Amino acid sequence: MKKTIAVVLGTRPEAIKLAPVARRLQSSESLQPYVICTSQHGEMAASTLRRFDLQPDLDLQVMQPRQSLHGLTAVLASRLGEALQEREIDAVLVQGDTTTAMVGGLCAFYHRIPVGHVEAGLRSHDRYSPFPEEMNRSLLGRMATWHFAPTDFSATQLLRENIDRESIHVAGNTVVDALEWMIQRSSSRPLPAGVEDGRSRMILVTCHRRENHGQPLRSVALAVRHLADGHSDLRIVLPLHPNPAVREAVLPVLEGSPRITVCEPLDHEDFLALLQRAYFVLSDSGGVQEEATALGKPVLVLREETERPEGVEAGTLRLVGTDTPRILREAEILLNDADAYRAMSRGSGVFGDGHAADRIAGVLERHLGGGAGDPVLSKGWL
Repeated sequence: MKKTIAVVLGTRPEAIKLAPVARRLQSSESLQPYVICTSQHGEMAASTLRRFDLQPDLDLQVMQPRQSLHGLTAVLASRLGEALQEREIDAVLVQGDTTTAMVGGLCAFYHRIPVGHVEAGLRSHDRYSPFPEEMNRSLLGRMATWHFAPTDFSATQLLRENIDRESIHVAGNTVVDALEWMIQRSSSRPLPAGVEDGRSRMILVTCHRRENHGQPLRSVALAVRHLADGHSDLRIVLPLHPNPAVREAVLPVLEGSPRITVCEPLDHEDFLALLQRAYFVLSDSGGVQEEATALGKPVLVLREETERPEGVEAGTLRLVGTDTPRILREAEILLNDADAYRAMSRGSGVFGDGHAADRIAGVLERHLGGGAGDPVLSKGWL
C-alpha cells in the first residue's frame, strides 16, 4: 500500500514550487500525494495547481478580508491540525517560508509526522526582513526531518545552524522544474488584455512584502511614476497584489499615467509571458528573482538584502531597496547603458537544472517507500 504524503500549500508561489513534486509523487510506485490547500492566496493557489493538471484533495478556505497574522495563524493551526488527524498521513511536505508552511510544519510536529521542507536554508539573518518569512523558515529549520536545500549555499547555512548533515539534501529549486513545464505553454502566449505588445520597452513591477507596506511601497510607486513620465518609449506593467494595504499605497500614485498598466494578479502562464518580454524587472519577490535569473532578465530587487545571493553573484540581481532616487538611478543605468544591461542579461542555472522534484521524491521513496529512490544526484554538494 502506498504511503501518503500531505503536500501543504496556500499561496501561488507554493503552488508553483510544489506542483512539480506533487506530479512526481503521482507517478511513484510507493508514495502518493494528498494535496491540502489552505487558500492563503485565495483562488490563486488552486488556479495555479490547475495549470499543472492538479486539484487540491482538500481546500480549507481560511482567508478573511484584512486578516491579521495572528488570526491567520490561529485558524491555520486549528484547520490543519484537524486535517492531519482525520486521515493517515505518513509525511508532510511544506515549501518556503509562508505562514501556511510554518503552521503546516508545526501541526505535523504536534502529530509526530515527519516534515520535508522544500527550499530549506534561505536566510537573511534579519528576523524582521523579510517579515514574517525569515522567522517562519528558521522555525521550520528546527522542525523538519528532511531539508531540501535549493543550492550548496543554502545547505551551508543549515550546517551553520547545526542541522544534521545527513538530513540535508541539495535538490535544486523546484521553480526551475515549474518554469520548464510552463515555458513550453507560455512562450507564444499573447500578453494579457490591456497590455500593448508593441515596440515599447516593458518594465515588469511586482511589490507586496509586508516589510514594504506603507511608505516603502509609496516610494516604489513614485519611482515607477517618474520612470513612466520621463521615458516616452516605456510601458510599465504592475500586476497588483490583492492585499488592500498594497493597493492603498500604490494606486493613488500611479493613477492617470498612460504608460502604466495596473492589472489584477495574473495566472502563472500570463505572468511568464510578461516576464519573457520584459526589458527588466522591479520586484521584491523571491520567486521572481529565481525565474528571472533562469531566463536572463535583469532584476532590481526592492529590498536591502536577499536570501538568494547566488543570483547577485550570477549578475542578474541587484539590490536597490525602496528609496526612490536609488531605484531611479539604477533603472536609468539599465535603460541607457547597453554594456551594463548586457552584463545583467545572462541566464544562469545557479538555482537548478529542472530535476529538483525527482531528487525530493527520491529521498522520500528511500526513507518511506523502501525503494532505491531516483538516481538523479545534485552536483557539487559540499
